[in-house]
Amino acid sequence: MHSRHSEWVLILDYGSQFTQLIARRLRELNIYCEIHPYNVDLTKVSSPTPGGIVLSGGPMSVNDEGAPHLQAEILDWEIPILGVCYGLQLLAHSEIPGSVEKAEKREYGRANLLIDNAGDLLKDIPTGSVVWMSHGDHIHELPDSYDIIGHTANAKVAAVRHKENDIYGVQFHPEVAHTDHGKQLIENFAYSICGLKGDWTPESFIDEQIASIREKVGNDKVLCGLSGGVDSTVVATLIHKAIGDQLQCVFVDNGLLRKNEFQSVMELYTRDLNLPVRGVDASSEFLSELKGISDPEEKRKVIGRVFIEIFDKEIGSDADFKYLAQGTLYPDVIESVSFKGPSATIKSHHNVGGLPEKMKLELIEPVRELFKDEVREVGRTLGIPEHFIGRHPFPGPGMGIRVLGEPTKERLDLLREADFIFIEELKKQGLYNEVWQALAVLLPVQSVGVMGDERTYEFTVALRAVTSVDGMTADWAHLPYEFLAHVSNRMINEIKGINRVVYDISSKPPATIEWE
Repeated sequence: MHSRHSEWVLILDYGSQFTQLIARRLRELNIYCEIHPYNVDLTKVSSPTPGGIVLSGGPMSVNDEGAPHLQAEILDWEIPILGVCYGLQLLAHSEIPGSVEKAEKREYGRANLLIDNAGDLLKDIPTGSVVWMSHGDHIHELPDSYDIIGHTANAKVAAVRHKENDIYGVQFHPEVAHTDHGKQLIENFAYSICGLKGDWTPESFIDEQIASIREKVGNDKVLCGLSGGVDSTVVATLIHKAIGDQLQCVFVDNGLLRKNEFQSVMELYTRDLNLPVRGVDASSEFLSELKGISDPEEKRKVIGRVFIEIFDKEIGSDADFKYLAQGTLYPDVIESVSFKGPSATIKSHHNVGGLPEKMKLELIEPVRELFKDEVREVGRTLGIPEHFIGRHPFPGPGMGIRVLGEPTKERLDLLREADFIFIEELKKQGLYNEVWQALAVLLPVQSVGVMGDERTYEFTVALRAVTSVDGMTADWAHLPYEFLAHVSNRMINEIKGINRVVYDISSKPPATIEWE
């Protein structure tokens, strides 16, 4: 395990789509926590012992064959436990098999929590407040060792407390925004019941990481591939702070970056952050390898492969490097160790490009326990300029997957101009920080238009802007019509080759944020 406080909470994942939110809520309280599959080897997470355990919700019924089970040893640790939905039913079921049954009315959505006995868990939560229910089973026989402390019109058991131990359970989801005082409930559990202090801050994270990087690396050298994005930049700055010039960064221009991106980012790296960085212009290699390729997965693979080749060539025979630094984030980690084993990959992941095996380097991933917004906080604390920290996410394959079809230089240049206008106008109108990510996509569709007296046959650009908290789910951004009209006019007037602009109004899920 990583070095960390004994001040932490273990979240056991039973497969709920909301498990990550439990982690976010705890972290908002400055409490460190980790999500592990429900069947994790407990010896791996018991040193230091957590200050509390949360059992997440899950999609199955405790009565299903092969349903995720409770590792009873955690009850012997004698530390506070909170069961959420499936977690609560599991606690009951493990004492009385058969105590959980299908509810006559499946309860899904908002309900009012009526408090019978607030105690520590429900203190400062008004009775009648809205909670978010999502369950097809309910508890029809509560073990004698528990008291009911809250109910709803449909569920006589909505919140319970163990009579002797600090074990609690709720039949609703306190971690979702629809539960009015859910944050208060989680705070009550963490602070009042577990007695945690909440002293996990960006500063404490940075100190802890610097110490652990120094200890791990010793006098060896670390290589870091910079993408120009927030995550890899924060990682490089953090490692540089820890070991100075034992770090060497490489920033590759793959010909798929935004307009002027390579120059402006190189300037930030060298002038503002004093990073030891080598810039490599490999755009012609990438573009010639992408000739004739239009399948999205194929494009990603080619871009990944060429990146490794360039990287390899760049460090050449420099065998001093022992470590490779990557900007892997917590959502990537969780996705690859979900409770059913690796979850279905939606697309090949940009960070996992097969670099380490080929180069026999050990990985250093200092932000692998953080969510995106936490990485930004760490970046601010490290003194990375705000205009850079607030940047929208940008995919590893860059414009290569935003030109649908074959990414030729001409098409990439058209898209770069369109993207530049879109982002510039968002910033001008004060809308850039209102959206999580904004992008332009060049469609492989030409349509007829009229310019002056001439008919044209040119490309269509699709604009996409979404709002989101963490990129897991996203809604299309309701940008003002006047703004969209202005952007469309500028693109059609200023970019020869584009005569039509459309706006994407699909949400994630079912649509992804990127088109490819």
